[in-house]
Amino acid sequence: MNEAVRIGRVGRPHGIDGAFFVEQPSSDARWWKTGATFLAGGEQVAVVGHRTSSGRPVIRLDKPVERGTVLEVPREALPPTEEDEYYAFQLLGLPVEEESGRALGTVKAVTPGVANDVLELDTGILLPMVEDCVRDIDLGARRILVAAGFAD
Repeated sequence: MNEAVRIGRVGRPHGIDGAFFVEQPSSDARWWKTGATFLAGGEQVAVVGHRTSSGRPVIRLDKPVERGTVLEVPREALPPTEEDEYYAFQLLGLPVEEESGRALGTVKAVTPGVANDVLELDTGILLPMVEDCVRDIDLGARRILVAAGFAD
């Protein structure tokens, strides 16, 4: 099977018709509309009902799924990125080094922040995803180059 990207997780039920809140939903709202298809626990499902509650997506699928089930889409189902754009999952595992050549670690997570996202490295270093810090993300060369002074 092709690699899949997580878009959410089955949360607590909402109502009595089998609908549920989507936990940690993708910000791409097209996945939470009636007619959308994706994988739930590795099995193809379709959204047969959708609404929002408290600003969060609530969906009903064409088959029952257990709470906690991971919702995913195949990577090739994602829209292509523009030049100098990337998906956060593409940064995971990339080595990070300063412009001086000093290795800082590898990306363990990309965490949404209040003002900007943050790169969490396996060494415990947190780096803000701002132009002053992140100088270059090269997916082809599999590396991220950052300015000196942010990891001290």
